[in-house]
Amino acid sequence: MAEDKKTNKPAGKRAAPKSARRRAREAALQGLYQWLLAGEDAGAIDAHMREQDGFNKADQAHYEALLHGCVIEAADLDAVLSAHVDRKTTELSPIEHAVLMIGAYELKHCIDIPYKVAINEAVELAKSFGGTDGHKYVNGVLDRAAADLRPAEVKAAKR
Repeated sequence: MAEDKKTNKPAGKRAAPKSARRRAREAALQGLYQWLLAGEDAGAIDAHMREQDGFNKADQAHYEALLHGCVIEAADLDAVLSAHVDRKTTELSPIEHAVLMIGAYELKHCIDIPYKVAINEAVELAKSFGGTDGHKYVNGVLDRAAADLRPAEVKAAKR
């Protein structure tokens, strides 16, 4: 089978285009990363993210909810996560921490997104931006957090 020389994938197969929500999550992740590292004002980070190429293709309402919601609720989200992580959230890599915050926020507030989708999207963010096996850690933590944040949905899925 012929391969595409740029991607080493079978020729003719291209990655599916990113959804507007995926783009929103990626932008929010980058903003949260900056916030976690530098402690910059969320408004300044927001303004910077909006200037990035391709931002107009993101679901802007979802981006705003994620970035500002995670910053405002950081302590509450960390409290949820702390029950399921093996160390203090401040000791996590900033990427994993930000991904977990986004996942926990979506599990807590975005009921229109099935919990498995919220977890999978966080795992995909960790694969794209995080360390080698960070996505496995994210998956485990959010899977356990989902049982706390969406018990009825998790229970129904396990039947």
